[in-house]
Amino acid sequence: MSFPGLRYSPSGHAILLEGDDPDAVADSLLAAGYREEFCLSPSFDPDFIASLMDAGFLVMAFASGGSAILLPKLHLERAVLDFTNLHEGRTARRLSSRYELAPDEDFDAILERCAAVHGEDWLIPELRAAFRSLRHSRGGGLSAIAAGRARMASFALRMDGNLVAGEFGVVIGRVYTSYSGFTDAKSAGTVQLVKTGLFLREADFAVWDLGMPMGYKDRLGAHRVGRADFIRRFRQARASSARIATG
Repeated sequence: MSFPGLRYSPSGHAILLEGDDPDAVADSLLAAGYREEFCLSPSFDPDFIASLMDAGFLVMAFASGGSAILLPKLHLERAVLDFTNLHEGRTARRLSSRYELAPDEDFDAILERCAAVHGEDWLIPELRAAFRSLRHSRGGGLSAIAAGRARMASFALRMDGNLVAGEFGVVIGRVYTSYSGFTDAKSAGTVQLVKTGLFLREADFAVWDLGMPMGYKDRLGAHRVGRADFIRRFRQARASSARIATG
């Protein structure tokens, strides 16, 4: 179904360009009853990508035939965790003391490790370069967050000083969106998730956006929300700032 103000590819995917208002695009997708999860864009400009993040798009990409295409994703159904529902679990509680969570450290190492572990199906070099540019040009993640302005963030988990698990994502106001993570030690990924959740709860985040629903996210305490409900909650939470202790 087409809708005024949207442009479409032959495959029926909405095309986003620099200069578009991503909030208005999201509203148009809702009004049009858009049933695809992905949009398409030729631009990897970091500021354009940040504007998409500011509107609640989870930004992915793919490469084919030597061409890279940005894939702004607005899920039909999203896994969202309210912190009163965070399930720590016996394994994480039992092993927690072995590990140290280092919020906002080792961003570049975590980004590259995620690509190495999971492959470059969507985390292609052009997208990683844009993420690094955003990380280093906007003042740095959790220590400098502001309402309504996307910043790249990371959570490193260490054992005896060594990086054994971690994830990176995006902070916008009181929303944290997880993008990807890795683990190099048994159960370390579970501990990292729980410690990250406890950190976000203590910092008064309102929404932990976990992206695509999956079983382990359900077990962590996430529930599934539709596109319209997610956008409503996202916009409410992005308008204020979390309380990050900077020491």
